[in-house]
Amino acid sequence: MSKPYQIIPISECGEQLVAITSDICRIAPHPYMALGAPYGDRSPFFIRQGILEKLQKSQAYLQTLRPNWQIAVFDAYRPIPVQQFMVDYSFTQLAESKGLSIENLTKEQKESLMMEVIKFWAIPSDDPKTPPPHSTGAAIDVTLYRAPSQGEDSIQEINMGSPIDEISDRSLPDYFADSLDIKEREFHRDRQLLNQVMTHSGFQRHPNEWWHFSYGDQLWAWISNENSAMYGGVK
Repeated sequence: MSKPYQIIPISECGEQLVAITSDICRIAPHPYMALGAPYGDRSPFFIRQGILEKLQKSQAYLQTLRPNWQIAVFDAYRPIPVQQFMVDYSFTQLAESKGLSIENLTKEQKESLMMEVIKFWAIPSDDPKTPPPHSTGAAIDVTLYRAPSQGEDSIQEINMGSPIDEISDRSLPDYFADSLDIKEREFHRDRQLLNQVMTHSGFQRHPNEWWHFSYGDQLWAWISNENSAMYGGVK
Protein backbone atom coordinates (compact mmCIF):
# COMPACT_ATOMS: atom_id res chain seq x y z
CA MET A 1 0.00 0.00 0.00
CA SER A 2 2.94 2.34 -0.50
CA LYS A 3 2.42 5.65 -2.28
CA PRO A 4 4.54 6.85 -5.20
CA TYR A 5 5.86 9.92 -3.40
CA GLN A 6 7.35 7.79 -0.62
CA ILE A 7 10.38 6.96 -2.77
CA ILE A 8 11.52 10.60 -2.55
CA PRO A 9 14.52 10.94 -0.18
CA ILE A 10 14.31 13.39 2.71
CA SER A 11 17.05 15.91 3.55
CA GLU A 12 15.68 17.20 6.84
CA CYS A 13 16.29 20.94 7.24
CA GLY A 14 15.78 20.97 11.02
CA GLU A 15 13.22 23.74 11.05
CA GLN A 16 11.12 23.87 14.23
CA LEU A 17 7.39 23.41 14.68
CA VAL A 18 5.70 26.67 15.66
CA ALA A 19 2.16 27.59 16.65
CA ILE A 20 -0.14 28.94 13.95
CA THR A 21 -0.47 32.61 14.83
CA SER A 22 -3.70 34.38 15.74
CA ASP A 23 -3.83 36.26 12.41
CA ILE A 24 -4.77 32.93 10.77
CA CYS A 25 -8.26 31.53 11.36
CA ARG A 26 -8.34 28.10 13.03
CA ILE A 27 -11.48 25.95 13.03
CA ALA A 28 -12.64 25.14 16.55
CA PRO A 29 -13.35 22.84 18.16
CA HIS A 30 -10.64 20.89 16.38
CA PRO A 31 -12.49 18.03 14.63
CA TYR A 32 -10.14 15.17 15.49
CA MET A 33 -9.64 16.26 19.07
CA ALA A 34 -13.44 16.26 19.41
CA LEU A 35 -13.43 12.61 18.33
CA GLY A 36 -10.87 11.74 21.01
CA ALA A 37 -7.78 11.48 18.82
CA PRO A 38 -4.68 10.91 21.01
CA TYR A 39 -2.74 14.16 20.68
CA GLY A 40 -1.39 14.03 24.23
CA ASP A 41 0.36 17.33 24.88
CA ARG A 42 0.79 18.12 21.18
CA SER A 43 -1.31 20.70 19.37
CA PRO A 44 -2.79 20.12 15.90
CA PHE A 45 -2.32 23.82 15.16
CA PHE A 46 1.44 23.65 14.80
CA ILE A 47 3.43 23.77 11.55
CA ARG A 48 7.02 24.36 10.48
CA GLN A 49 8.17 27.98 10.59
CA GLY A 50 8.54 28.17 6.81
CA ILE A 51 5.04 26.79 6.30
CA LEU A 52 3.58 29.45 8.59
CA GLU A 53 5.32 32.18 6.61
CA LYS A 54 3.96 30.80 3.34
CA LEU A 55 0.47 30.50 4.82
CA GLN A 56 0.61 34.15 5.89
CA LYS A 57 1.74 35.10 2.39
CA SER A 58 -1.20 33.21 0.89
CA GLN A 59 -3.60 34.88 3.33
CA ALA A 60 -2.27 38.33 2.36
CA TYR A 61 -2.73 37.48 -1.32
CA LEU A 62 -6.30 36.30 -0.73
CA GLN A 63 -7.05 39.67 0.88
CA THR A 64 -6.09 41.43 -2.37
CA LEU A 65 -8.59 39.27 -4.28
CA ARG A 66 -11.39 38.94 -1.72
CA PRO A 67 -10.87 41.49 1.10
CA ASN A 68 -13.54 39.95 3.35
CA TRP A 69 -12.37 36.35 2.96
CA GLN A 70 -9.77 34.39 4.88
CA ILE A 71 -8.04 31.04 4.86
CA ALA A 72 -9.21 28.81 7.71
CA VAL A 73 -7.06 25.94 9.00
CA PHE A 74 -8.98 22.72 9.60
CA ASP A 75 -5.94 20.61 10.54
CA ALA A 76 -2.15 20.86 10.51
CA TYR A 77 0.39 18.82 12.52
CA ARG A 78 -0.67 15.24 13.16
CA PRO A 79 1.34 12.78 15.33
CA ILE A 80 1.51 9.19 14.09
CA PRO A 81 -0.92 7.88 16.77
CA VAL A 82 -3.47 10.46 15.56
CA GLN A 83 -2.92 9.37 11.96
CA GLN A 84 -3.58 5.76 12.98
CA PHE A 85 -6.66 6.78 14.97
CA MET A 86 -8.13 8.66 12.02
CA VAL A 87 -7.40 5.89 9.52
CA ASP A 88 -9.15 3.41 11.80
CA TYR A 89 -12.04 5.81 12.39
CA SER A 90 -12.45 6.50 8.66
CA PHE A 91 -12.33 2.77 7.88
CA THR A 92 -15.12 2.11 10.38
CA GLN A 93 -17.23 5.01 9.13
CA LEU A 94 -16.83 3.90 5.52
CA ALA A 95 -17.82 0.32 6.35
CA GLU A 96 -20.89 1.48 8.24
CA SER A 97 -21.90 3.79 5.37
CA LYS A 98 -21.99 0.71 3.14
CA GLY A 99 -24.06 -1.25 5.65
CA LEU A 100 -21.16 -3.56 6.56
CA SER A 101 -20.39 -4.93 10.01
CA ILE A 102 -16.75 -4.47 11.07
CA GLU A 103 -16.81 -7.78 12.94
CA ASN A 104 -17.95 -9.74 9.87
CA LEU A 105 -15.83 -8.29 7.08
CA THR A 106 -14.18 -10.71 4.68
CA LYS A 107 -10.52 -10.30 3.74
CA GLU A 108 -11.58 -8.98 0.34
CA GLN A 109 -13.95 -6.45 1.91
CA LYS A 110 -11.25 -5.22 4.29
CA GLU A 111 -8.80 -4.77 1.44
CA SER A 112 -11.35 -2.97 -0.71
CA LEU A 113 -12.35 -0.60 2.08
CA MET A 114 -8.75 0.15 3.00
CA MET A 115 -7.92 0.96 -0.62
CA GLU A 116 -10.67 3.57 -0.56
CA VAL A 117 -9.44 4.98 2.75
CA ILE A 118 -5.79 5.34 1.74
CA LYS A 119 -6.81 7.18 -1.40
CA PHE A 120 -7.39 10.07 1.02
CA TRP A 121 -5.46 9.12 4.16
CA ALA A 122 -1.71 8.57 4.32
CA ILE A 123 -0.42 5.32 5.79
CA PRO A 124 0.49 5.88 9.49
CA SER A 125 4.11 4.79 9.07
CA ASP A 126 6.76 5.09 11.82
CA ASP A 127 9.50 4.63 9.21
CA PRO A 128 11.48 7.92 9.04
CA LYS A 129 11.81 7.41 5.29
CA THR A 130 8.01 7.41 4.76
CA PRO A 131 6.30 9.83 7.20
CA PRO A 132 2.68 10.80 6.60
CA PRO A 133 2.60 14.36 5.20
CA HIS A 134 0.79 15.83 8.20
CA SER A 135 3.32 14.26 10.57
CA THR A 136 6.07 16.41 9.02
CA GLY A 137 4.47 19.72 9.99
CA ALA A 138 4.56 20.66 6.32
CA ALA A 139 0.97 19.81 5.33
CA ILE A 140 -2.21 21.69 6.15
CA ASP A 141 -5.91 21.18 5.48
CA VAL A 142 -7.60 24.48 4.74
CA THR A 143 -10.84 25.98 3.51
CA LEU A 144 -12.27 29.48 3.03
CA TYR A 145 -14.35 31.68 5.32
CA ARG A 146 -15.79 35.13 4.80
CA ALA A 147 -16.57 37.99 7.15
CA PRO A 148 -20.19 38.20 8.35
CA SER A 149 -22.69 40.06 6.19
CA GLN A 150 -25.44 42.24 7.60
CA GLY A 151 -27.61 40.18 9.94
CA GLU A 152 -24.94 37.50 10.50
CA ASP A 153 -23.22 37.14 13.88
CA SER A 154 -20.05 35.28 12.91
CA ILE A 155 -17.76 34.45 10.03
CA GLN A 156 -19.26 32.08 7.48
CA GLU A 157 -17.70 28.97 5.99
CA ILE A 158 -17.71 28.93 2.19
CA ASN A 159 -19.46 25.87 0.77
CA MET A 160 -16.80 24.06 -1.28
CA GLY A 161 -19.12 21.31 -2.53
CA SER A 162 -18.05 18.57 -0.13
CA PRO A 163 -16.85 18.44 3.48
CA ILE A 164 -13.18 18.01 4.27
CA ASP A 165 -12.23 14.31 4.62
CA GLU A 166 -15.19 12.98 2.64
CA ILE A 167 -14.16 9.68 1.05
CA SER A 168 -15.76 10.11 -2.34
CA ASP A 169 -15.02 11.47 -5.79
CA ARG A 170 -16.59 14.77 -4.75
CA SER A 171 -13.36 15.46 -2.88
CA LEU A 172 -11.35 15.48 -6.12
CA PRO A 173 -10.28 19.08 -6.80
CA ASP A 174 -11.84 19.28 -10.27
CA TYR A 175 -14.93 17.18 -9.60
CA PHE A 176 -17.31 20.06 -10.46
CA ALA A 177 -15.21 21.51 -13.29
CA ASP A 178 -17.55 20.45 -16.09
CA SER A 179 -20.84 20.86 -14.26
CA LEU A 180 -23.59 22.91 -15.89
CA ASP A 181 -25.22 23.57 -12.52
CA ILE A 182 -24.69 27.17 -11.38
CA LYS A 183 -24.10 26.26 -7.73
CA GLU A 184 -21.66 23.50 -8.58
CA ARG A 185 -19.71 25.86 -10.81
CA GLU A 186 -19.42 28.15 -7.80
CA PHE A 187 -17.92 25.23 -5.86
CA HIS A 188 -15.32 24.79 -8.59
CA ARG A 189 -14.62 28.52 -8.74
CA ASP A 190 -13.95 28.69 -5.01
CA ARG A 191 -11.80 25.57 -5.07
CA GLN A 192 -9.79 27.20 -7.83
CA LEU A 193 -9.48 30.36 -5.76
CA LEU A 194 -8.18 28.39 -2.79
CA ASN A 195 -5.67 26.63 -5.03
CA GLN A 196 -4.62 29.94 -6.57
CA VAL A 197 -3.85 31.63 -3.27
CA MET A 198 -2.08 28.59 -1.80
CA THR A 199 0.11 27.89 -4.83
CA HIS A 200 0.94 31.61 -4.93
CA SER A 201 3.32 31.03 -2.01
CA GLY A 202 4.65 27.67 -3.21
CA PHE A 203 2.24 25.10 -1.82
CA GLN A 204 1.14 22.13 -3.91
CA ARG A 205 -2.36 20.62 -3.71
CA HIS A 206 -3.00 16.93 -3.04
CA PRO A 207 -4.22 15.27 -6.27
CA ASN A 208 -7.27 13.75 -4.54
CA GLU A 209 -8.19 16.43 -1.98
CA TRP A 210 -9.29 20.00 -2.68
CA TRP A 211 -8.37 21.01 0.91
CA HIS A 212 -4.87 19.52 1.39
CA PHE A 213 -1.77 21.60 0.64
CA SER A 214 1.87 21.10 1.50
CA TYR A 215 5.32 22.46 0.89
CA GLY A 216 8.65 20.74 1.36
CA ASP A 217 7.41 17.23 2.17
CA GLN A 218 7.67 14.13 -0.02
CA LEU A 219 4.29 14.69 -1.69
CA TRP A 220 5.24 18.27 -2.57
CA ALA A 221 8.60 17.08 -3.94
CA TRP A 222 6.92 14.37 -6.04
CA ILE A 223 4.37 16.79 -7.54
CA SER A 224 7.05 19.47 -8.07
CA ASN A 225 9.57 17.05 -9.64
CA GLU A 226 12.09 17.85 -6.92
CA ASN A 227 14.88 15.39 -6.12
CA SER A 228 14.34 15.48 -2.36
CA ALA A 229 12.07 16.68 0.42
CA MET A 230 13.22 19.09 3.13
CA TYR A 231 10.75 18.16 5.88
CA GLY A 232 10.66 14.71 7.49
CA GLY A 233 8.56 13.33 10.33
CA VAL A 234 8.36 15.16 13.69
CA LYS A 235 7.53 13.20 16.84
